Amino acid sequence: MHYQETVIWNKAVRLAEKVCLISAMLPDAEKFGVRLQLTRAAISVASNTAEGWARESKKERRQFLSIANGSLAELHTQLLICERVKWLDGADLSEIKTLIDEIGRMLTVLRRAARLPDRSANS
Repeated sequence: MHYQETVIWNKAVRLAEKVCLISAMLPDAEKFGVRLQLTRAAISVASNTAEGWARESKKERRQFLSIANGSLAELHTQLLICERVKWLDGADLSEIKTLIDEIGRMLTVLRRAARLPDRSANS
């Protein structure tokens, strides 16, 4: 299956889209600060998910999915800070928070699966 057909990649791209749009609501002074960090982290989730999916070795796949998971945690933290300092409204972040939770769970499952030995090697 191509990565563009996966649920996780499509959710990660949707997350990046939503973050890019909502980051425009940040104060102008944050254009090259938090806004840039938010968009880079969100895009990293989708990009590293795709790259991990495309890798042939399980070790490489785990590595890129781990990077995607780290970027997801970074993004979540940054959004929570933006919400706490009132730069973004919590109601506007509802779908983004849901996507972060769903993608995080999916990454966990994929990373665990990449740790398992190949069944074809035992057959």
